[in-house]
Amino acid sequence: MSLNGKVALVTGAGRGIGQAIAMRLASEGVHVGLLARTSKHLEYVADVLTKSNSIRVGIATADVSNREQVESAVAGLKKTLGPIDILINNAGIAKFGAVSEMEPEDWEQIVRVNLFGTYYVTRSVLPDMMARNSGDIMNVSSTSGLRAAATTSAYSASKFGVIGFTESLMQEARKYNIRVTALTPSTVNTEMAAHLGLKIGEEDRMMQPEDVAQLVLSILQLPPRVFVNQAGIWTTNPQ
Repeated sequence: MSLNGKVALVTGAGRGIGQAIAMRLASEGVHVGLLARTSKHLEYVADVLTKSNSIRVGIATADVSNREQVESAVAGLKKTLGPIDILINNAGIAKFGAVSEMEPEDWEQIVRVNLFGTYYVTRSVLPDMMARNSGDIMNVSSTSGLRAAATTSAYSASKFGVIGFTESLMQEARKYNIRVTALTPSTVNTEMAAHLGLKIGEEDRMMQPEDVAQLVLSILQLPPRVFVNQAGIWTTNPQ
């Protein structure tokens, strides 16, 4: 299915997976709304996209854990680009630590950004999709949303929540021809992974943000009659 002329909103679009997805969609003729907390990286991505593609690009800054900021940012992007056809809920944060040691404020913030942020952005675009009887929503979870480990309690709780939210939304939205997918990538070679000190193996075997972006594109290009409810992507690195 051609995506040319559609409008996508990508959260966490300034770097990493979000940036790669935005660039991949733009290469297919998709007009892209970029949302993140700070404008510096968004401006760079927007500049690259407009120079290399004949598309419209909009940028908006918001903390996705703040509902008022999200609603204002999405309204501005819709005014610039038009109704959202594709939503990529990618924005997320991570911090690991034992339950007895992590500060409650840190634990709560991870859940607010990763889970509530996904909900707030979705809620801002869903009514328009329902009215038009079409749309694609892709929520980036993690393999940590499928199985937890010591020190990942906050991150895993948030990402398990994203999968549960996605499943429920899928059941609600199918009758409106809205396709809802949860992505569960293993460790991706991003600044966040490096900051967390995660072992991601040899350079030529690391999963790259562009790999996730290619999976996103492949799912979106499926015929409208079908959709993928959950999609995992793993590195061949055994670590």
